[in-house]
Amino acid sequence: QVQLVESGGGLVQAGGSLRVSCAASGRTTSGYVVGWFRQGPGKEREFVATISRYGGFTSYADSVKGRFTISRDNAKNTVYLQMNSLKPEDTAMYYCAARSWDGLATGEYEYAYWGQGTQVTVSS
Repeated sequence: QVQLVESGGGLVQAGGSLRVSCAASGRTTSGYVVGWFRQGPGKEREFVATISRYGGFTSYADSVKGRFTISRDNAKNTVYLQMNSLKPEDTAMYYCAARSWDGLATGEYEYAYWGQGTQVTVSS
C-alpha cells in the first residue's frame, strides 16, 4: 500500500506558473502509475495527466496539453505537475492518485490510492 501527500498549491496570477508535488510513502513510486486529477468549484473531478512507472509514457487532458508537464523522480518517491500559463479555469483542488497495475489510465475509478489534495487558485 502507498500513502500520497500533495503539496505546492497556492495562489497565482493568470499566466503564472506553479509546481505541485506528490510524495509517496509506504512503497516506492516506481511500483505505481500515477495520475493527477482536479476538482473545481461546483464541478466533477476530472483527469489532468498521468505518467507510467518509469516516466517513459505520459498522457494529458486536452485542456492542459502544452501547458502542464507531469514528471517523476523515483529516487525521491515524488511525482510533479508543472503548470505553466495558468488560467482562472485551472482553479481547483488537485489530487494525485496511484495504481499498482500497468497502463496509463484516465478514469478516477482506475486508481486505488489517493492523496488529500492541494488547492490551486488562479486569479484573473
